[in-house]
Formats: sequence, structure tokens, C-alpha cells
Amino acid sequence: MKVAVTGTPGTGKTTATDQLDTELSVVHLNDVIRSEGLTVGHDDERDSAIADVDAVAEWLDGRDDVVFESHLAHQFDADRVVVLRCHPEEIERRLRSREKSPASVAENAESEALDIVLGEAVERHGADRIYEIDTTGLTPAEVASAIEAVIEGSRDPQAGTVSFIDYL
Repeated sequence: MKVAVTGTPGTGKTTATDQLDTELSVVHLNDVIRSEGLTVGHDDERDSAIADVDAVAEWLDGRDDVVFESHLAHQFDADRVVVLRCHPEEIERRLRSREKSPASVAENAESEALDIVLGEAVERHGADRIYEIDTTGLTPAEVASAIEAVIEGSRDPQAGTVSFIDYL
């Protein structure tokens, strides 16, 4: 089984997946992209590497029994896709604490309010394979537990149940 954990930066993907109690291997795709050099350039405006999506897909091909997380994870084949959501004001707080640029903070908070990652995930995988989890106010252990329920099949798919449109 392949489980993608995705979401806007700051929703808690890495922190929660580090706490998973699962037999599946946990892969942090951003680490793989850096360590394997799976990039096609650098975005100077965002001061970030540009992932080579085809190379990442090839790297993932043939890897089963895996949970892989990244804000890009929904772009790859998966049996189940967990989309972590978080109120944009909390995303702003978290990203500021990581000393992200004001432009990056604003862009990510707005993307979360507009459901960008969720929309892309539903478009690629279909709503019946999406598991939306609102992490606002949850501890990392609680988020990990919710992801574990997806892995175990004890949580039903859901998409479009979280709205932060009030932020705009």
C-alpha cells in the first residue's frame, strides 16, 4: 500500500509522520529530493529547489508499503491520500517561526484558504481516495493517530469538509 501525506507547508506533515506507529516505511520526500539531487533548478523568488517530478515519480516507482510525505506528495501515485489542513493564521505563525519570508508566509496561508492542495489531490486521485484532516488545535500525536486510522482503513474518505474561506 502507498499512502501519500500532503498539505500546505506548515500543516504538520513531517512532525506527524515522524510519530506514526505503522509497519509501513515512512519517507520524507523533500529529504529524498535533496539527497538524491532530484531537482531541475532553483526558484530564486521562493529560495527553494524545483523538484523534478518525473524523477521523484521514478524513485517512488516499485516502492510499496510506504507512507511518503511532502507538500508535493499528492502529485504521485498512491492508494490513499491524506491531506492535512490547518487554519491559515496558524500556518502563518508556524512558518514565521521557521523564519520564512513574509511573501512565502502570505502565499502559503492564502493557498491553504483557497484549498489549493486539496483541489489538486481530488483532481488527480478522486474524492474517494482523499482523507482530509484538520490539524488546527491537534497535537502531533493526535494527527499521527488520525493518519494511522487512514492506513488501517478505519477512517472513511472525506474531502471538502474543511473550509478556511473566512480567512480571505
